[in-house]
Amino acid sequence: MTASSKPTCRVVRPGHAYDGKQGLTYVEGVAKETVGSTGLCMHLVTLPPGARAKAHLHESHETAIYVLSGESHTWFGDRLEEHAVVKAGEMLYIPAGVPHLPANLADVPCTAVIARTDPNEQESVVLLPDLDALAAIGAPVRADP
Repeated sequence: MTASSKPTCRVVRPGHAYDGKQGLTYVEGVAKETVGSTGLCMHLVTLPPGARAKAHLHESHETAIYVLSGESHTWFGDRLEEHAVVKAGEMLYIPAGVPHLPANLADVPCTAVIARTDPNEQESVVLLPDLDALAAIGAPVRADP
């Protein structure tokens, strides 16, 4: 290994936003694409009032979410039959392979830090369109741009 390829610490200043397969806009953070990470990614997401993601799961990768502000409702389980509300200062753990669908039912934005054990931001996202209508939410799924 040469000195130039030696792993080193990197500061990531969030700035670039992108639309994820899940139907939400994410702010780029730590990932294989940005810093060469090999075992995790971490980024920011803000769900505007009334926003909801598409039903999805992450194959073989765990997810941890820390809500910075607002609150998020997440439906999860094989048929999205379970429900959790995560408020500012709380965390949510989602095991690998568990279908889930987050939404913001409040009238203020919800901002969260999301970390996964997949270094590639979108590689393990599997959309589950047959589950989109199951969650008793009322907020429409955002159309792709």
